[in-house]
Amino acid sequence: MVLLNEMLQFNEQFVSDKKYEEFVTDKFPNKKVVILTCMDTRLVELLPKALNLRNGDVKMLKSAGAIVNHPFGSIMRSLLVAVYELNAQEVLIIGHHDCGMSALQPAPILTKMKERGLTEETLNTVRASGIDVDRWLEGFENVEDSVRHSVQMVRQHPFMDKTVPVHGLVIDPKTGKLDLVDEGYKNR
Repeated sequence: MVLLNEMLQFNEQFVSDKKYEEFVTDKFPNKKVVILTCMDTRLVELLPKALNLRNGDVKMLKSAGAIVNHPFGSIMRSLLVAVYELNAQEVLIIGHHDCGMSALQPAPILTKMKERGLTEETLNTVRASGIDVDRWLEGFENVEDSVRHSVQMVRQHPFMDKTVPVHGLVIDPKTGKLDLVDEGYKNR
């Protein structure tokens, strides 16, 4: 609770000093782009700077590995909302090298969950409901292939506007260098 208190104290001063004023914008992305990227801490400031983005320029979604693994999950819904409700006209899926999701194995993470209280009974109940927990927790071996997979999930979604280009990129979290994996203009 100490960290939360520190954050709330800072926030109180932030608001009192009106430091929010430099970030005022509306809900529509200036550059008409929605980005799905990884939640990696190294990308919080690096990715926007590497793409010359400022507050208000894009809609930014984050998930572990920048993975779209379910066509009707919250990530896909958010991408569709960005396109249809918030005027995004392009989609960028940006993975990164040295990602924690690369080669993530279900067994070690399940062990950690059990150490924190997950019971075998709960795990068995979830599995019995038809959820393939091991597949759900599985990472990827190759970031470029993972980005291509997510790009295809978005492009081929039955609700996605086929005129919206969906691009795939990979960023180096040490240098900010972006590599184009799949250029979406040619696939419209």
